[in-house]
Amino acid sequence: MRGTEFSELKAFAAIVEEGSFIRAAARLRISPPALSQTIRGLEERVGVRLLNRTTRSVSPTAAGETLFARLAPAFSELEDAVADVYASRDRPVGSLRINVPRVAAMRFIAPILGDFRRAYPDVALTIIVDDMLTDIVEGRFDAGIRLGERLQKDMVAVKLSDELEMAAVAAPSYLQHRPIPRHPADLHRHQCINFQWPSGGNIYRWEFARGQRALEIAVDGGLTVNDTELMIRAALDGIGIAYMLEYQVRPWIEAGQLIRFLEAWSPRFPGFYLYHPSSRHVPPALRVFIDFLLARR
Repeated sequence: MRGTEFSELKAFAAIVEEGSFIRAAARLRISPPALSQTIRGLEERVGVRLLNRTTRSVSPTAAGETLFARLAPAFSELEDAVADVYASRDRPVGSLRINVPRVAAMRFIAPILGDFRRAYPDVALTIIVDDMLTDIVEGRFDAGIRLGERLQKDMVAVKLSDELEMAAVAAPSYLQHRPIPRHPADLHRHQCINFQWPSGGNIYRWEFARGQRALEIAVDGGLTVNDTELMIRAALDGIGIAYMLEYQVRPWIEAGQLIRFLEAWSPRFPGFYLYHPSSRHVPPALRVFIDFLLARR
């Protein structure tokens, strides 16, 4: 295969992976017009249209899907081979794509970003904050972070945290003229802040457990959010009761700005795990990223 043919195929694969000529051109460090010309040359050479283009999107045709399905594993093998060579050096190199929900991004990723980049400047790190439970294989991610109860069984999982528990909290101003709930059923007499899952749009039913008893409560209230930081802000402002991960609200509980209750009904469940596809070969960049997270958790 000539160099120009290889470059055309790499350009085609980049467009499919990025879903955009502009993003693919930036990744390949060429101009969008030059990239368009490269793809036209490839299509003329193979004699079939490979991409459907509109003013707003680009997607592979049936022929393009077939070609990409063959190219993607081949390019992955080539990248792994190059990574193996670089692994013998002092500093791992290569790209690393991580998919992570916002709550885990702020807890595990944000605190280490600066130190990791300084320690491994040759690793091109991409962090995609996503609460949609994306399939990391389909999304072409190297790894993701997710709660243990939501892990796919065919993944390699690395434990990042101990068990977690939920906490029902409210501001003193909200509870000043209202009785503190003693049982989950008491929540029906309160204003509660609902949480809407980004994936599917379903409203979270508050889960409680005590001994062998387990309850799910569909709470009422005039506010629904899909962001935990906004939920904390609303609780601090006295809008109503919030129900979220205990570690997220711990600083305000300790400062007396939020009051916790229903602790005996707060369930515990598996914490966060970094997970990646089962594979004999773990890219060096992912290996050092995992080690970095574990050393600083």
